[in-house]
Amino acid sequence: MYGKLCFLASVLLSMSTVDLAMAASGGANIAVYWGQNGSEGTLGETCGTGLYAYVNLAFLSTFGAGRAPVLNLADHCDAPSGTCASLAADIASCQAAGVKVLLSIGGGALGYNLSSPSDARDLAAYLWDNFLGGEGATGAPRPLGDAVLDGVDFDIESPSRFYDDLARNLASLYTRAPRPPRWGKTTYLLTAAPQCPYPDASLAAALATGLFDHVWVQFYNNPPCQYAAAPGDASALRSAWQQWTAGLPASTVFLGLPASLEAANSGFVDADTLASQVLPMVEGAANYGGIMLWSRSYDKDSSFSVKLQAALQNRNKPTGTTLLFFLRGRICKWLTFVYSDFLIQYVVLHYYPGQLRFYN
Repeated sequence: MYGKLCFLASVLLSMSTVDLAMAASGGANIAVYWGQNGSEGTLGETCGTGLYAYVNLAFLSTFGAGRAPVLNLADHCDAPSGTCASLAADIASCQAAGVKVLLSIGGGALGYNLSSPSDARDLAAYLWDNFLGGEGATGAPRPLGDAVLDGVDFDIESPSRFYDDLARNLASLYTRAPRPPRWGKTTYLLTAAPQCPYPDASLAAALATGLFDHVWVQFYNNPPCQYAAAPGDASALRSAWQQWTAGLPASTVFLGLPASLEAANSGFVDADTLASQVLPMVEGAANYGGIMLWSRSYDKDSSFSVKLQAALQNRNKPTGTTLLFFLRGRICKWLTFVYSDFLIQYVVLHYYPGQLRFYN
């Protein structure tokens, strides 16, 4: 009977339009850093491209050890004078489009570190009150106006302690109070951008807490664990990727790459090679999340994301035969279920009519 039902499914599909074969095409889930180059365009324009699922605002570059926290968004705005509050409208626009907007702390300037667990607790409270769901200090304006960000990203580039304490304190604040109802959500994210040598020298303890939702590992500026373009050798990257995905079972892991040759000293992979050779090697991991790019300014100049999405859509475009076989299998299962349900009801109705109420 199963064979007859599957034959019927084939007949039904033969009467379907072949346009179904063109209905599905795959792209990449991309996170990008924005904020360190005025020529990269506005935040609203960045989200409006439709290329990105996550945008990390780079960076809260000064904090800890008695320093007053400083938001540095380069030429986009000046936080101390209050002009970054104008970004609230762009942030709301991004979030309305489904793009998660996070604050990245740290970066390459290295004007930061945590000196103690209490220092970590104080920074967590500052981040919560000024960028997330907290109320803020009485009378003090929030740096991004009334924007409520989607979470905090750790881009810690020098060995330091107490970031595990920071993660735990933020996670505690995340669960203590819901997100303001106007955004329709009650969850916040913790993300991190470690270097690809495993374990990361700066974030190993923090990542070991298991609290991070997404981890975008930087597979660049680190020859021992990145793609070697000259010989086209991905073995070092593959080995490091396997360590990271195995070591972070509770997180989704992203492949972090520069968006152009100019974006990093080494580790660039062109879009076609990435789509045809590197991604097939990493996509099989159960916790594969997507691609992270440094940064929006380089991506805008190189059109890397556009090229990558096109390459992936071409690679993943199903043939008519592939899609028809997939649909045939689904319809076979559905028809088998319907037929089995009919048989059960027929038997109960005709042979055990008094028990019908139990079946229903």
